[in-house]
Amino acid sequence: MTKRILTGVKPTDSQLHLWNLFWAIKPFLKMSEENPDAEIFMFLANMHALTALHDWNAIRNNSINIVKLYAACGADLNRFYIYNPADIPAHAQLNRVFSCLTIMWTMERMHSYKEALAKWNAWTISVWTFNYPILMAADILLYDADYVPVGKDQKQHVEYARDFAEKFNREYGETFKIPEPLIDSRVATIIWSDWRKMSKSYNNYIWLLDDEKSVLKRVKQIPTSTQTVEEPKNPDECNVYNLCKLFLTPEEDEALRARYTKGWLSFKEAKDYLFEKIMETLTPIQKKYAEISDEEIIKLLRKWKESVSPIAEKKVEDVYKKVGFIL
Repeated sequence: MTKRILTGVKPTDSQLHLWNLFWAIKPFLKMSEENPDAEIFMFLANMHALTALHDWNAIRNNSINIVKLYAACGADLNRFYIYNPADIPAHAQLNRVFSCLTIMWTMERMHSYKEALAKWNAWTISVWTFNYPILMAADILLYDADYVPVGKDQKQHVEYARDFAEKFNREYGETFKIPEPLIDSRVATIIWSDWRKMSKSYNNYIWLLDDEKSVLKRVKQIPTSTQTVEEPKNPDECNVYNLCKLFLTPEEDEALRARYTKGWLSFKEAKDYLFEKIMETLTPIQKKYAEISDEEIIKLLRKWKESVSPIAEKKVEDVYKKVGFIL
């Protein structure tokens, strides 16, 4: 039976950075390659973005740019179901049902709400921040997804979707497929030179569309130890190496580690090598991005809407009948 893999991309920024590339994009693309017969659903989480971004033009432009970047990184625009949930009423409709059947205590213990309270306070947090996991559950369960690739910080949201699906199935009859979260442990702990995950919040990111000057500036800022050039060094204790190994083949990694342990490797040389490897990754992405027009992306989203809407409408009709909305 054909498996269905589903992921969402949130257009809160106009670009994606290296963390997104290694944590989200590459694992997702690898998963699609390893499952050539699977159906790949990729949705724009722009209704989620509205919780933090209240600029209509930014949400629109960000949405287009994010899809373009995924395509530039290798997403197959002819195979992936890439769609905009805001164009499909079933997402909001199912969210309404889920909201009515979810108790407050469940949402109060969600990480997203607790983190928002820690950063701000209840007077400034939108209702939708509180309800964020409910819409995410609707996004997932509408399409009977088998697998949902997520980071560790998003695992709880998939667990809520699973719990809700099981509860609904018990009370109303078999309706939703129970999705499995997929976490790639190899990239879940990628950190930048300040030992925190790359994030716009920490101002420690490299955008995929950054030019050479911007990338070089970031690389030069990486702190290193006071060891002399001739001293042997432990690569695992070096921020430059820990970032560099993300871009290396096993053979390149072995060679670089040998240079560290033998000595006579300057940190300047290591940084130059890291800069070279970053640009080898970014340059083809940037070239491909420049070749994709906004009109092509808008046309694509409209095309896939026609494919996924009937799936979502059928699921909502089934739910509406079971809860008593359809007389």
